[in-house]
Amino acid sequence: MTKLSRRGILSAVAASAVASPAVAQSMPNLKWRMTTSWPKSLDLTYGVCEELAKYVAELTDGRFQIQVFAGGEIVPPLAATDATSNGTVEMCHTATYYNYGKDPTWALFCAIPFGLNARMQNAWMYDAGGMDVMNEFTRKFNIHSLAGGNTGCQMGGWFRNELKDVASLKGLKFRVGGFAGTVLAKLGVVPQQIPASDIYPALERGTIDAAEWVGPHDDEKLGFYKVAKFYYTPGWWEGGTVLHYLTNLDKWESLPRNYKAALTAAAAFANSLLIARFDSQNPIALKRLLANGTQLRSFSPAIMSACLKAANDVYAETSAQNADFKKVWDNIKAFRNMEYEWWQVAEFNYDNFMVRTAAR
Repeated sequence: MTKLSRRGILSAVAASAVASPAVAQSMPNLKWRMTTSWPKSLDLTYGVCEELAKYVAELTDGRFQIQVFAGGEIVPPLAATDATSNGTVEMCHTATYYNYGKDPTWALFCAIPFGLNARMQNAWMYDAGGMDVMNEFTRKFNIHSLAGGNTGCQMGGWFRNELKDVASLKGLKFRVGGFAGTVLAKLGVVPQQIPASDIYPALERGTIDAAEWVGPHDDEKLGFYKVAKFYYTPGWWEGGTVLHYLTNLDKWESLPRNYKAALTAAAAFANSLLIARFDSQNPIALKRLLANGTQLRSFSPAIMSACLKAANDVYAETSAQNADFKKVWDNIKAFRNMEYEWWQVAEFNYDNFMVRTAAR
């Protein structure tokens, strides 16, 4: 063996001795639990959580495992954020407007009345600083946030009776979450925040008069068409609903950098996957619902205008009382108005033409 080759071997051994501990340190074996706000029957929202766990495992050679739990298996569906904040679980998948009662600012990152559509939500989150704004806020709750799916514009809900005018809203017991409930309360609605699994029996028994969830695919699975006939559009309170993966901040910060990258990349994939699945499956589900006797209706211009006025009143009132809310809302409102200046140039004109002519 030559002197040169011996030196090469020794160098390789030394490098290996240094590299192995470094690799082991950056690839520890971790097992996290993710609670969700969804029953397993909602295969799209629950399914993207399983997709995320799958890709995180594959990106880390199986060393970073995330076990997914349906709402209620560890904590109730609406307690997912609290369970993450206090470390009961490492992460969750939820709609942050469920936390509206704790601080209305939470709703701004998910869906708000007459807010951003789905494309705009992604643009704001990923390219206009929205995720930074959100994480500045959620740090106060010991949480790091990642966008984790969008439903697109939702439906306006299922009603046992037809809405004739704005006065029809007075006294209506309506399952509708957070911010939208506050707006509708100004028009006499009695809002109810109920998790998915409890909505059907409440509608069936008449405990509530109406309920909204997401759109045709999910609503069909939950069976609302069997107990309420009139299906209204649009869900003006959810023009584009972003769901989020929330992680306990201490746990997030303790992750190796490559694990953070794996989780971030998997969340981004889930974010695009969920809206693709809703866009693909909602039209098919709506046709089935209509074939089963569902009566499709649109909120009247008078109802829409009354709701817009009520929403603007709530925005002004809440902004006057909550500095965090005002900061985020002003940011979103400016971005929304700029986006719609562009939207009317190309997107709206194209879609409007295609809606009128594509079926010919």
